[in-house]
Amino acid sequence: AIMFGFENIKDIIEIQKCWLSEKEEVSPFHDEVLEEKAENFLKDKISQVYNYPEKQQRKNFYEKLEEDFLNEFEEEEKKKQAKIIFEKVLRKKIRNLILTGKRLDGRQPEEIRKVECKVGLLPRTHGSALFTRGQTQCLASVTLGTRSDEQIIDGLFEETTKRFMVHYNFPPFSVGEVSPLRAPSRREIGHGALAERSLLYIVPDESVFPYTIRIVANILESNGSSSMATVCAGSLALMDGGIPVKKHVGGIAVGMVKEGEKYVLLTDIAGEEDHYGDLDLKIAGTEEGITGFQMDVKTSELTFDILEKAIYQSRKARLEIIEKMNQTISSPRPNISPYAPKILSIKVNPDKIGLIIGPGGKNIRKIIDETGVKIDILDDGEIRISSTDYQACKKAAGEIKALTEEPEIGQIYEGVVTRIYPFGAIVRILPYQEGMVHISELAPYRVKRVEDIVKVGSPIKVKVIGIDEQGRIILSRKQALSSTSGQNPKFRKRKSS
Repeated sequence: AIMFGFENIKDIIEIQKCWLSEKEEVSPFHDEVLEEKAENFLKDKISQVYNYPEKQQRKNFYEKLEEDFLNEFEEEEKKKQAKIIFEKVLRKKIRNLILTGKRLDGRQPEEIRKVECKVGLLPRTHGSALFTRGQTQCLASVTLGTRSDEQIIDGLFEETTKRFMVHYNFPPFSVGEVSPLRAPSRREIGHGALAERSLLYIVPDESVFPYTIRIVANILESNGSSSMATVCAGSLALMDGGIPVKKHVGGIAVGMVKEGEKYVLLTDIAGEEDHYGDLDLKIAGTEEGITGFQMDVKTSELTFDILEKAIYQSRKARLEIIEKMNQTISSPRPNISPYAPKILSIKVNPDKIGLIIGPGGKNIRKIIDETGVKIDILDDGEIRISSTDYQACKKAAGEIKALTEEPEIGQIYEGVVTRIYPFGAIVRILPYQEGMVHISELAPYRVKRVEDIVKVGSPIKVKVIGIDEQGRIILSRKQALSSTSGQNPKFRKRKSS
């Protein structure tokens, strides 16, 4: 897929070249004397970096080296120039150390940092997980909501909604800094989008699990690939929340340092490997395949052969991480959190939706006020009733079924006479359903006057014997009496309105 895209991008680049204009080449600051001085200063000292396996320790070590080097210069202008040269030489020295095959934290090129997984840390949330990989740690929580909790997307052409969201937070303290907390940054939005896309593959369809799902990922500590830690923590939290996902999604970042023909691929990049490296390849997926892919390249020397090796190297690491995740929780919990809303879905005739709502919303408001549930009505006739109390959901469902119930031919109902005519009586058999008993169907003998048998408000057992072309219900008291005397099991008491 990448090769296919690459070949087609060449055509786009040819068109872009039409807009190229002449540009002035600006050479970076260069001073051979300063560069040689920095080389000699770092020559014997830089190897001491292996004595500091932790990120903050190495940061302090680099700062001390820079301070000692700059103290050799008195003029401020010379110090600024020396600082630029020092950073350039330090970058080259660190890259050379990594190219030897021994990483700054002591790991081998394909070695992953220690992985720890925990679930159920936050008992009040609907699901939670803590994923730690080395000095990168992500705390993810899952919240389940109803259809009305879906995120509204105000797009260019039309308004849409989204039922699965991943929100990624990268607070300053995660990297030992202090700064104001403002709106989400572009980086946070991008990392959240990558994690969301990676996890979307395992999210069950709405017909299977009719919930809105929101994952909030908080990075507690960061030292490389916090977006992939978010994927892992999010997958664990989904299973902890009882969401019926079939498998885990894991993620890992692979980096590269390349000088000439020599290169090294680094699994689970951290710190300087990301900052000074040439590649940040993030791949997320299941044991079967890839669900998320993002690549940041800082060199033009990345070949397809190197990329293929990096992808297979990431797969090996991903399977190792997923194995650790499965050891913590390998299948979803049998039930969702008791604090999560319970959703009961029922199907009604779409033509009955107006009846459920009622004039000015009267009927639906009455049900909500009496039961305390939330009700979402879909255009196809699906009614979703939600509440933390499942019994309240069942009660509301019963009310809706009573409103929309349709009579069955052959069924016996206990109704109430609402109107009388010379040719028969109108009987309410359901809260919003009436039918007519013709005078000939009132009794097993000839009836002269309807009033001799029933009066307005009288209870009456009737049997549904047909529905005409106009949808009118035809009832019979005569057949109901003969059926009940024969102990016909099809007898239903009229539900009160």
